[in-house]
Amino acid sequence: MKVKNILFIGLASILCVTSACKSTEKSNKAGTKKIAVQSNAERLSIDAIFIDANKEKLLGNFQQAMDLFAVVITKDPANSASYYEMARIYQAQNKNKEALGFAKKAADIDKNNIWFQLLLADLYNSNQQFKEATAVFAGIVKQNPDKLDYYYDWANANIYEKKYDEAIKIYNQIEKRLGITEEISMQKQKIYLTTGKFDKAVKEVEKLSAQSPNDVRYYAIIAEMYNSKKMYDKALPYYNKIIEKDPGEKFVHISLAGYYRAIGQKDKSFQELKSGFANPKLDIDTKIQILLSYYSVTEIYAELKSQAFELSEILVKTHPTEAKAYSIYADFLNRDKRYPEARDAFRKVNALDSSKYAVWEALLLVESELNDTAALLNESKRAIELFPEQPLLYLFNGMANFQNNNIVAALKSLKKGVGLVVDNDKLSIQFYTYMGDFYYKNKEYTKAFAAFDNVLKIDENDVYVLNNFTYYLALQNEDLDKAELMGRKLNELVPKNSSYQDTYAWVFYKLAKYEEAKKWVLKAIENGGSSNDVIIEHYGDILYKLGDKENAYQNWQKAKTLGEGSEFLQKKLLDRKLYE
Repeated sequence: MKVKNILFIGLASILCVTSACKSTEKSNKAGTKKIAVQSNAERLSIDAIFIDANKEKLLGNFQQAMDLFAVVITKDPANSASYYEMARIYQAQNKNKEALGFAKKAADIDKNNIWFQLLLADLYNSNQQFKEATAVFAGIVKQNPDKLDYYYDWANANIYEKKYDEAIKIYNQIEKRLGITEEISMQKQKIYLTTGKFDKAVKEVEKLSAQSPNDVRYYAIIAEMYNSKKMYDKALPYYNKIIEKDPGEKFVHISLAGYYRAIGQKDKSFQELKSGFANPKLDIDTKIQILLSYYSVTEIYAELKSQAFELSEILVKTHPTEAKAYSIYADFLNRDKRYPEARDAFRKVNALDSSKYAVWEALLLVESELNDTAALLNESKRAIELFPEQPLLYLFNGMANFQNNNIVAALKSLKKGVGLVVDNDKLSIQFYTYMGDFYYKNKEYTKAFAAFDNVLKIDENDVYVLNNFTYYLALQNEDLDKAELMGRKLNELVPKNSSYQDTYAWVFYKLAKYEEAKKWVLKAIENGGSSNDVIIEHYGDILYKLGDKENAYQNWQKAKTLGEGSEFLQKKLLDRKLYE
């Protein structure tokens, strides 16, 4: 049994619909030019090429398709379907200018083909030739007076051409057939507003309201229209109608808040806003958008802060199962440094929805502010279970473990976390800085110094690490030349800092350059170090090395009055002798 070529059959049917199957003699309207009658063989050859062209088009081979359609046109200049298909291919490639010429040719050859006319009108619009598009749609409507869809296209074309009165007339024709509809009335309302005919715009919406008196949307539209014109006295009755018809309408109190704000009645505006927030029918996202508008201005206008908190409290009462309600409330509390309350709110968010990483991060920051080590440790563990690829969580966990005197666990977290950091130098620096400090506390000096080196590879001017690294090298009497270079750079970056000057002095002390050490420790004392027990004790040590034992002893005594000093200070005082 021979299988039929389905594609061939489909294309042949398209061919006939688009009139390419005709092979009779044709003439133009004036009858002055005739196209020669084609033989059946010629017609079949042209049809076959046309079908092949459509096959290529369906396969997406547009250039091959156009080449074949061009052959058809050469053989049969009146083949309107080929011009039409060429136009569609160009249109698909966004070559609307090229498409237009072919569409015009197809429409001229076959003026009664609606698809040709519609394509031509569409391409006129695409080429911003609105006048021509309007004329084509007028002809389409004339040929198809019962097809209302074409009236809409005709009206739109007139709007594009800014012939608004003509568009209104067309909409009136549609309205005579369909009656008053929201679609048509709102289109007319937009046109009247565009052309400055405000009263007519209002009347269009009033027609809808009269037809559907229980639909309060139309009252709201009219009220907002009057508001936009600052005709507030005319807006208020419509808001009152909404409340009368539908007391629970979800947007009316928000609209009234805007109304009262516009006329300067701030207290009434806020009362309406509270009523809107207390309405469970009004979606939470709308309320949150309103609260977000408060978020930026409360820093400028302190009187609005209390309003923001009051609205936030209403929000959580009205939507007690919505995590986002507690989330924005927590944000306000956190920004106001009301950390215990913020913590409770963030915990409530996580109880309702634990899937938001940003909330966990904010909660851990709050715990850090509260210095609640136990909570920070427990909640960072929970957060890591939920978000194991977030490096910052390991930093929090490492800090909490260190504060709990579990340095091994702290370092384990930091090593895990730093390996997860991607393209974030600041976070990497934080990790390596803590690792350096923690390793040093754990007396793993080589690892500590390697961590500090990693920081300086990222930022060679990190003064915190330069200071600690320099001081730790001096204390361990290691790589003092490197320590001297870092100390010098540190004091060039931040001159007149007593702590950094003392660090540099201590490097010279370890290098046995006591005069240089004295010079820098005196600078430290001059720049605020006179009340620092460590600096004053260091001064005593340097004086002792320089042979000024009496002044050394006096500075040790002074250090004792200022603080605890080093572990050797008491012994120095008892024996009047330097211990290191």
